[in-house]
Amino acid sequence: MAYTEIDDPGLFFNTVLYTGTGSSQNITVGFQPDFTWIKTRTGNSHEHKFTDVIRGVGKGLASDGAGAEFVDAQGLTAFGSNGYTIGTDTYYNTNTNTYVSWNWKAGTSFSNDASATSIGSLDSTGSVSADSGFSIVSWTGDGNAATIKHGLSTKPDVIILKNRSITENWPVYHHKVSSAPETDYIHLDNYNAAGDYPIWNDVEPTTSVFSVGGYDGTNGDGNSLIAYCFADVKGYSKFGSYAGNGDDSGPMIWTGFRPAFVMVKVYAGGTGDWQIYDNKRAGYNAANYRLKPSSSAAEATDEPIDILSNGFKLRNDGGSFNASGDDYIYMAFAEAPFVNSNGVPCNAR
Repeated sequence: MAYTEIDDPGLFFNTVLYTGTGSSQNITVGFQPDFTWIKTRTGNSHEHKFTDVIRGVGKGLASDGAGAEFVDAQGLTAFGSNGYTIGTDTYYNTNTNTYVSWNWKAGTSFSNDASATSIGSLDSTGSVSADSGFSIVSWTGDGNAATIKHGLSTKPDVIILKNRSITENWPVYHHKVSSAPETDYIHLDNYNAAGDYPIWNDVEPTTSVFSVGGYDGTNGDGNSLIAYCFADVKGYSKFGSYAGNGDDSGPMIWTGFRPAFVMVKVYAGGTGDWQIYDNKRAGYNAANYRLKPSSSAAEATDEPIDILSNGFKLRNDGGSFNASGDDYIYMAFAEAPFVNSNGVPCNAR
């Protein structure tokens, strides 16, 4: 029995910590990243910063606000074969401030002429990794319901989307948000519960395309849009749900790997910010630090989790991740599979 499809998750995802210097510096990731998410951990409260190879360097998006894409000329200035370079922008590189960056590799470029291929209704371009189930997709909206080629060979379980041209929220598709997942959405940039609106045109993604409605946030006429698409890969990524129990000894969530990254959100029964945990920032089990994609606040130590060899366990009754009777979704990426393809198990943190 194969326990994992990826023995070394670090080839596709890695959390990296660094300290700002105020001068240009190179940050080592271990591969050439295609999507890098940077956040200040301490010091001044700064926005979350998204940079990817499809939009290009020097172009920022912030998950904790609905604003359009902006110029970050001295932010992330270059992607390299083993990491990236940051300039002197204080949001990326204030002297002595500490930072975390979460990095994903896609790597294979694609371009789709919808009229020629009969895949999707709008042209799209992007970068994809079929091995790790991740793609970045860009297109120009036409103001109508549309289908977009995502580049994966399987249905995406999560889609994080942003209209780059105008001020609009960040809609997120998660296949566990409801029993009819295509009808519901949730936002990355706020603490609201899931809503019901035809953002995804009430159509489930397929193995080749995802659907969007004519809403400005997902397909505004003449606007530039970007989507980050993720699919489950055994031993590497998991996108699931759980019910809170309201106890300091919260539920254990099985992923099939030791997580390197966990992001959690309440979607029904209550409201609350997204929470991000990882395997690199200071703190150990029952003391892992959290950051909020929907907030510019520095990291906090309350509402901890345990990182286990085969998943994660909640260690608090906080409403953001474990209120009794509330429902939650999560995204998780691996540090190591629970058992690799040679039958070798990993340990808890």
